[in-house]
Amino acid sequence: MESTELRTKLSGVIAFPITPFKTDLALDPEGLRHNLTQLVQHPICAVVAAGGTGEMYSLTANEHLAVIKTTIEVIAGRVPVIAGVGFGQQPAVEMARAAADAGASGVLVFPPYYPQADDEGLYEYYRAIGQATPLGMFIYRRDWANFSPSMVERLTTIPTLIGWKDGQGDIRRLQTIMNRVGDRLHWIGGAGDDMVPAYYSIGIRTYTSSIANIAPKLSLALHDKASTNGSAALNQMMSSCVLPLYAFRSKRRGYEVSAMKSIMDLMHLSGGPVRPPLLNVKPEELPELQRIFEAYKPWL
Repeated sequence: MESTELRTKLSGVIAFPITPFKTDLALDPEGLRHNLTQLVQHPICAVVAAGGTGEMYSLTANEHLAVIKTTIEVIAGRVPVIAGVGFGQQPAVEMARAAADAGASGVLVFPPYYPQADDEGLYEYYRAIGQATPLGMFIYRRDWANFSPSMVERLTTIPTLIGWKDGQGDIRRLQTIMNRVGDRLHWIGGAGDDMVPAYYSIGIRTYTSSIANIAPKLSLALHDKASTNGSAALNQMMSSCVLPLYAFRSKRRGYEVSAMKSIMDLMHLSGGPVRPPLLNVKPEELPELQRIFEAYKPWL
C-alpha cells in the first residue's frame, strides 16, 4: 500500500490487539487468529500487529514475524496492518523489511533501547528505519522518546514518515508540536482510550484502542461521540466503562496488558498470561475486574 493511500484510510479507531500466549508462555497463533476474526467484523480503520499491547518487546524475531503474518492473513486486506518495530536500529530495520515482505501496510516505530539518546542518534535511528522500506512510517512517542517541536520538524524530512502516535498524553506539548508541523503528519492519539476527549478536543480524529480487544463497539462509539460533540453520551461511556478500567490498569505496571487479557479470558477469547517482566492480574483482584467488566456487556 502506498503511504499516501495508507494515510487516507486512517480515520477512527486503530485496534491494538494483544498477543495471546499459552500457559507455558508459548505463542498461541490459533488464539490470535480467533481474536482477530472477531475483531475484524467491526469497522475499525487499521490494526497494529505486535504493538505495545501486543507485547512486542517480549517477542523473538520469529514470533514477531509469525504475529505479523497471521494478522495479515486473517485481516485479508480489509484494513491496513501496521507492524510494530523497534529495539535498536538494525533489529528494527530487519523487522521492518520482514514485515514489508509479508505484506504489511506500514510500520509503527517504537523508541530505541537506549533511553534519553541524543537527538542526532535518534534521527539516525528513525532515518535508517524509514529508508529500509517504502512503507509509510509512524513514530511512537512514548517512554523516554520525548521530542521538541523542532526535532519533530526535522524528522519530517524522512520521506516515508507519515504519522505521529502520541503515547505520553502531554496535551500541551502535543499541541505545540502540531502547531509547528501542521498537516505534514497524520496525528494519532495513542496514550489510551481514556484520553479520547482530550485528543479530540485539539482536532485529532484517529486513536489507538486497547479496549477494541474486548469491546470494539465501545471504541467506535467513543470516536463517534467525541467527533460529533456528543458530550453527554461520551461522558457517560467514560465514567461507566473507560475510567474504571483504566483506574484498575494503573494499579500495577503491566496491568495495562494483563487486565485486557484477563477480561478476554472471561469473554472466551484468547488472552492468556503475560510474559515477565509484566505481571498477571492477581487472583484476589479478579472479582474487581469482573465487576468492571459487567459495564461492558451492553457493548459486546
